[in-house]
Amino acid sequence: MNWVYILRCGDGSLYTGWTNDLSRRLAAHQSGKGGKYIRSHLPVALAYQEAVATPEEARKREWAIKQLSRREKLVLIAAGAPWEQGAVLEETVPTAGDTDGGETP
Repeated sequence: MNWVYILRCGDGSLYTGWTNDLSRRLAAHQSGKGGKYIRSHLPVALAYQEAVATPEEARKREWAIKQLSRREKLVLIAAGAPWEQGAVLEETVPTAGDTDGGETP
């Protein structure tokens, strides 16, 4: 099984990745060994996970999630289920002061 995941970093930013061993990868991220971006944004918590069958599907889904705006990613996290870009959800309407800053693509 392969996993696409979103981490919520200590500074509030979001990090998206994929792995074939979610618990091992999460432990690596939490210990500061999971990647350059994460090392400077600890602590991290798993905010979203999605199972996919193949590494190819995982990479495609990771890319698709990275194309979402921060607002759309937050809706995806809140829904806790796979979400297609372009879906009409009431929560995606931006509010005053809503920005997309502080997030990796």
